[in-house]
Amino acid sequence: MVTIGVLVVQMATGTLSPRYMRLWYRDLLQQVVLATLAGTLTFSFSLLSHVEETSVPDVGVTLSGVLVSASLILLLVYLNRFTHSLRPVAVAATVADAGRQVFQGAPALEAAALGAGGDGGPGERPAGPATVVRTARAGAIQAIDVRGLMALAREHDSVLILPHSVGDFVPTGASLVQVYGPAPSTVRRRVRRMFALGRERTIEQDPAFALRILVDIAIRALSPAVNDPTTAVQVLNYIEDLLLVIGRGKAHGHGELRDPDGRLRLVVPLRHFEQYLDLGVTEIRQYGAHSVQVTRRLRALLEELRSGVLPEHRAAVDAELCRLEASVAASFADSDDRSLASESDRQGIGGPARPRPG
Repeated sequence: MVTIGVLVVQMATGTLSPRYMRLWYRDLLQQVVLATLAGTLTFSFSLLSHVEETSVPDVGVTLSGVLVSASLILLLVYLNRFTHSLRPVAVAATVADAGRQVFQGAPALEAAALGAGGDGGPGERPAGPATVVRTARAGAIQAIDVRGLMALAREHDSVLILPHSVGDFVPTGASLVQVYGPAPSTVRRRVRRMFALGRERTIEQDPAFALRILVDIAIRALSPAVNDPTTAVQVLNYIEDLLLVIGRGKAHGHGELRDPDGRLRLVVPLRHFEQYLDLGVTEIRQYGAHSVQVTRRLRALLEELRSGVLPEHRAAVDAELCRLEASVAASFADSDDRSLASESDRQGIGGPARPRPG
């Protein structure tokens, strides 16, 4: 089992992305297998103390044999599971699904903000001195209790401004919240408890981190040491799916959250579709600029986004299409290769001809 674990770690960190490890070690089947093996070993050793020259605990020995058999079966199931689940396309599907769930239904910061009270657009920010609540330790912001901050601001008739968002790394002593209004020590302690800090980002409130993992897998496949553009194209399938979910969602407003009376209570920095789009395609376009397969799949992705996202997001997609065209023009000197790389193909190379969207 230790050898398998080492192999998994090498594959996940070398071929895929070290950021995927957080999802891997949360796998429920893996935890069940480890618990069963450890329990069987412990039970078998404890049974040895009851074995005597004239008597053997038959029931215990039988149960131990059953547990060993169950452990072997679970181990075989786990081997089959991990050999399939660590393929790059399987990892991409898992990560994209996690990001989609966060954006659509899990308590992501954006979703929580939209439901906490009317976001009425940019308004007048509070004036006067602010009390700065600082973090006691360094770490990445993994989660923020937006509803708790809203309730606290209403309770003390304050306005809270967050300079950082989920996913940001904050050093020791950095500003977590700027409080405009009463801010006794009890309020500052309560504010700190509404931020979860950890060593690295997590997906639970941060769908952008799912995109980050997907992009990491794709650009590793495009590195000269690997040179596997087909894997990058497979990952682009799931990047497209996630970007479409984000681009079809509600506009995120300006991050100004108001209570039911319409009073400004909380200001949070929010990502917009443009930031997600830049994250999802920019580095892949740069690293895959000389791959015909990648440029063709990227064009197909952007054309699909242009027709599928909300109208207000199409300008960003058009700008990205212009960047792709400029990249292709700079990367392919031969006119025939440039023409081939400029075509749209959902399979990269070899897909059926499709009418180009107008």
